[in-house]
Amino acid sequence: MSIVLTAAPTSTAPGLLLRPWRDEDVEELLAAYRDPVLRRFTRRPVDTTADAAAFLRRSRQGWAAGRRFSFAVLEPGPDGERLVAQVLLKEFLPGRGHAELGYWTAASARGRGVASRATVAVTEWAFARFAAAGLTRLELLHQVDNPASCRVAEKSGYAFQEVLPARPPFPRDGHRHVRRHR
Repeated sequence: MSIVLTAAPTSTAPGLLLRPWRDEDVEELLAAYRDPVLRRFTRRPVDTTADAAAFLRRSRQGWAAGRRFSFAVLEPGPDGERLVAQVLLKEFLPGRGHAELGYWTAASARGRGVASRATVAVTEWAFARFAAAGLTRLELLHQVDNPASCRVAEKSGYAFQEVLPARPPFPRDGHRHVRRHR
């Protein structure tokens, strides 16, 4: 897949590169999922190389089906690029006006604007690519006990819409944030 997105650097952080996942991302993916904060908010942990292979397979299948677009978010470092996050456009169906955007951030990248900059990049790409297919609204959902996700949503232009009641597999109420195509 040749889609590569970028997020510009800030005065305190380098630029970001967003691209589809690759097989060589396995070790960094496993390392990111060792973080207990990330594991607390994920439904499908990646604990083994078999889990990582399944993650990458689902990512490729989503791209191939044109319904689920998972981006590895990379940041340049002294030893080359390193994985700092994932942003995912999911539940896209042509003709349906909305889809969902999700993300996670590696522990080493939190608090530096990585998630909001990457979210904006994927949001803008999604509207540019799928507006003609009817996409007019993106939703970002998170549990109420994740205030960092509220801040990311707001910084990314997603307005708070409503509180959602808890439902399996989510044990707590959630927030729905919405960004509309302009």
